[in-house]
Amino acid sequence: MPLQDGSRLFQALKRGGPTFGGWQMLPGTNHSRAICRSGIDWLCVDGEHGNIADNQMHEAVAAIAASGVSPVVRIAANEDWMVKRALDSGAHAICVPLLRSVDDARRLVAAAKFPPRGARGFGSPFPMQSFALPPAQPPSAAEYLQQANATLLTIVQIETADALACVEGIAAVDGVDVLLVGPFDLGNNIGHPVLTDAMDAELERAIDAILAAAQKNGKRSGIYCTSGEQAAHYARKGFNMISVAADMIALPTYFSQVLSIAKGGSGQAEAVTGPYGR
Repeated sequence: MPLQDGSRLFQALKRGGPTFGGWQMLPGTNHSRAICRSGIDWLCVDGEHGNIADNQMHEAVAAIAASGVSPVVRIAANEDWMVKRALDSGAHAICVPLLRSVDDARRLVAAAKFPPRGARGFGSPFPMQSFALPPAQPPSAAEYLQQANATLLTIVQIETADALACVEGIAAVDGVDVLLVGPFDLGNNIGHPVLTDAMDAELERAIDAILAAAQKNGKRSGIYCTSGEQAAHYARKGFNMISVAADMIALPTYFSQVLSIAKGGSGQAEAVTGPYGR
């Protein structure tokens, strides 16, 4: 089976339009499977801010893929060995935070691609199983080697002032597939932090510029959102890869709402003013 056929996210982005996913910050394969049952297209295992160790990331990736959902891994930094560990686990995509330059993007692409296009080492026995659901047979190691460069997605987060200033150049890098807006860090870095459930106009203009750069260069765009309403807003604007919730927002929010109702309150959710909750 062609590797691309086994990646729900690849196929969704190829079709165009919005694709919706979630953010996993807590460890556990049952947790991964429960989120996947919601109907999302992809689930990001957060190795940057989440409470997820390397072995837990490996297990989560396998559980997500076995649920028919594309596993995405956000690594902690733009480090070659982190790229290799994430892709070797079977991730369909890597998401890399805090890029600052075109050279950062080029270095990332080189780490994510097998030779001759890049310098990724080959040998993990695990990733093939992430690209087929039983009874289909997973691709062979040789098929993975030959097709991975054209299938695995490289997602760069645009969330620094430096990256915003050279976003056109980053978008033009061959091998960068998605520009994903991290609105909280971007707001902090351009002097317009997100402190309420609304964003400053300057931050909104920066987000629009990132979307435009992606579209101009034939790349897909993404954005981290904290609610369904916000996700719908950015879908209407033309973003392609949109998160709808993080587990560390969804769990405490739901428990707070039902507890409020049980105590005779309205159950009105508090506004989310941080990337992972109030």
